[in-house]
Amino acid sequence: MGNLDKLKEIKDALNKKFIEREKEIEAILIALLSRQHMLLIGPAGTGKSALSAELSNIIDGSSYFQWLLTKFSTPEEIFGPLSLKDLESGVYKRNIASKMPEAHLVFLDEIFKSNSAILNSLLTLINERVFYNNGQPVASPLMSVIGASNEYPEADEGLEALFDRFLLRFEVDYIGDESNFISMLKGQGQNLVMPMMTMEELENLQFLCDMVVIPDDVYTTLSTMRNDLKDEGIWPSDRRFKQSLSILQAKALIEQRQEVKLKDLLVLEHTLWESVDHKSIVSEIVTNHSLDIVSKKIYEIENDISDMMGAVDDPANDKTEMVLETNKKMQAMLEELKILQLNHPTRGEIDEAISKIRDKQHKLSELIIDPIDQPNDKVTSF
Repeated sequence: MGNLDKLKEIKDALNKKFIEREKEIEAILIALLSRQHMLLIGPAGTGKSALSAELSNIIDGSSYFQWLLTKFSTPEEIFGPLSLKDLESGVYKRNIASKMPEAHLVFLDEIFKSNSAILNSLLTLINERVFYNNGQPVASPLMSVIGASNEYPEADEGLEALFDRFLLRFEVDYIGDESNFISMLKGQGQNLVMPMMTMEELENLQFLCDMVVIPDDVYTTLSTMRNDLKDEGIWPSDRRFKQSLSILQAKALIEQRQEVKLKDLLVLEHTLWESVDHKSIVSEIVTNHSLDIVSKKIYEIENDISDMMGAVDDPANDKTEMVLETNKKMQAMLEELKILQLNHPTRGEIDEAISKIRDKQHKLSELIIDPIDQPNDKVTSF
């Protein structure tokens, strides 16, 4: 099995084990391939730490460090205790064994609880992969830091630089789909034997990632996108745009391509915003520049379906009524896709979208306990 096939196998296995985490799983793999850092924002109990720990188990030979930060956290907890033997000689040196400076993959929970005592060293280590021990730079094997928090940092907390270090930013919520929630309760995928990858195989993939070609039309689109963002008063730094190129390369490699396509730019909706207030504007601009008419329609339909399924699961709504209404809307979406299919017969993603909608319709039909007793025979026509 080639490295790319193994990467796909790992991605598929993680998706089976962690329900409704497809985007986050892909993003963590992108972060690892591109050697970038990722931030997960969301409530406790959404699988943030479990996903990171699972990924470290999959990569055989990797060193993993995980820590929960509080406002009372000390440098010793993150970077290691002072060496008493060296201290006797007047040398201020830390024993960094098994601590963050020696880790390949790091998960820091409640990352914005970082205090001034550890912040500067943390920033240097995350950004430069260097830890200064007794004033001497020590190279770190650090590939990616996965930071997690229940909330965004306040503007006056002095954590802007730390927030900026995370190129990928995702909001994580509880499982939304009711059938997926039940699957989680039943432990779906928990006994799955996970595929493994060696450090050498990962490094080979990272090398391949660096070799992915970025065509001129992608650079041109990025420049246009930057101007549109400026018009909205949004100014991602030049450094952030430059680092984003590695994200695009990793996205293409995960899809087993050696060239970036315009649709890969869609991942930048999780990268180019600085303020939460700008997220929706950034998403709209990125989407407009990333997707052609076919991709844009599929993207809109998938988002609409996600919203509709959330409404079906809302206990405040009448389930039968919502199932019927949602199925009707999905049927209209299928008709739109079939027309699109006639005009673009070579686009295989239309077939995939149609298949996904029909799968959702099947799930809707299962939500009706006894279709025969329902007053509307549309329930039985899914």
